[in-house]
Amino acid sequence: MADFLTALQISASGLSAQRQRVTIAASNLANAESTRGPDGQPYHRRDPVMAAKAFESQLDLASKRPGEASQAVGVEVTQVVEDQTPGKKVYLPGHPDADQDGFVTFPNVNPLNETVNLMTASRGYDANATAVDTLKTMAQRALDIAR
Repeated sequence: MADFLTALQISASGLSAQRQRVTIAASNLANAESTRGPDGQPYHRRDPVMAAKAFESQLDLASKRPGEASQAVGVEVTQVVEDQTPGKKVYLPGHPDADQDGFVTFPNVNPLNETVNLMTASRGYDANATAVDTLKTMAQRALDIAR
């Protein structure tokens, strides 16, 4: 039963991380034309930073030797960073956010890249959801056998 719960924890961490990736990519797409944010500057695209996350089950803690690494690993978003590359400058002298030379700085968001990020995050989410469903089916069948 502990292995089912560990596998479920790992898939749940993947679901959470992929959901955050989808949210960030959608935010980037939504702000692809935002030339002025609350700070008066154009929007800067954001990227999630992911890292491996070890899970310590009670069984692992009891059987592990000091200094030994955990076997079960999931993923987590450790931070969200702003991409500081400069945005695209477009000559639009009538635009309210144009500088003294008539150029408007647009966000550094590439809609094609963000769409690909959205698709890969969505597929990662689907894969983890399928793993959860498979675990659920396996646990149900194990309970049916025990009856």
